[in-house]
Amino acid sequence: MHHKNRLSLVIIACLGVILQSCGQQNTKLKKTVATELDAIFSKEFPLDQPGAAVLLMKGDTTLFEKGYGISDIETKEKITPTTVFNTGSISKTFVSNGILILQEKGLLSVEDSIYKYFQDFDTPEIAQKVKIKHLLSHTSGLPDLRNVRENYEFYITAKDTANFEPIKRADSLLFEPGEKFMYSNPSYNGLALIIEQVAKQKWQQFIINNIFIPSGMSTSKITDGDHPKEGVAHAYYKDTKGNFQEYDYGEVPTFAASGNGGIWSSVRELAKYEIALRENTFLSGKTIEKSRTVFSPNNWKDTITPNVGYSWFLGTDRISSANLEKEYATKIVSHTGSQGGFRAFFISFPEKGITYIMLANRPVDSFSNIIKDSFTIFHKHGLIE
Repeated sequence: MHHKNRLSLVIIACLGVILQSCGQQNTKLKKTVATELDAIFSKEFPLDQPGAAVLLMKGDTTLFEKGYGISDIETKEKITPTTVFNTGSISKTFVSNGILILQEKGLLSVEDSIYKYFQDFDTPEIAQKVKIKHLLSHTSGLPDLRNVRENYEFYITAKDTANFEPIKRADSLLFEPGEKFMYSNPSYNGLALIIEQVAKQKWQQFIINNIFIPSGMSTSKITDGDHPKEGVAHAYYKDTKGNFQEYDYGEVPTFAASGNGGIWSSVRELAKYEIALRENTFLSGKTIEKSRTVFSPNNWKDTITPNVGYSWFLGTDRISSANLEKEYATKIVSHTGSQGGFRAFFISFPEKGITYIMLANRPVDSFSNIIKDSFTIFHKHGLIE
């Protein structure tokens, strides 16, 4: 045999051994991480109660996914990684990306004053000061003037328009746009309405066409008036007697205002969403990076350091108020969700290719500890730094 051929065969054989060894190490890592995560969630979610679905992914490889508990107390249907939950405020990231898609199409700019879209503010000067970027980053200073408590029945079915309408009656701002952070649900009702104006179609359909379909999110849904008729989990809370009571659409005011919390999805399809973001499927890499970079206005006066981009939270300090003891050396992008009995988190370590998602259909008392303990597992096994 020719010397070159022998050398090639030796190299191929060595590579085979290395790849086999790497494969065995990856399988062992996957099994170890899965076992340790399963211990956390098995303790939290009994099999016969409302529970959660969990997914951990590295790149496009799933390291762990599992369902715990039941999605519906009446039918006893088990939760799986394909169970569709309401995602709460994770929905805001879809609305934000919808705005950014329109910007890339040249149809609007985040520098636009919202007066361009809402010229019926009682005090026009307020709308002229606030820009789309301030709504995206929760820095508008617009007060939430919805009197939900006294108009409970109205807000059970009130959609985005009705929820944003009271904001137009503001006669002053709480602070100048860009000076401070104040989390705002109505801001995202307003952003959804801007999408509708510019796209000339229901914002829900725009998101389906421009994000769901390109990302392969075929079972995901968006609230549009009625509760999704089928294929979704119900949410619950425990009453004073320890019994679970349904607590979602029809029981929770502002649930129908979907711009701030109307996306329904599974952990598996939210993982597809993250892959689509990393692969620039529906937005350019430059735009995605901008949306996941802290928005730091020149006139910032808040006591806290800016830590929000366009909808996304950056860093560890606001992930479910987890009070993580360790600041991780790698970038963390996240959003949590809480609506009715639904609870959720969506956490990405984009530089490490790690995506970590939980969707639950009941309140989770140990929410912060779950995240903290999970991060400890990821760090121990070298998934994050």
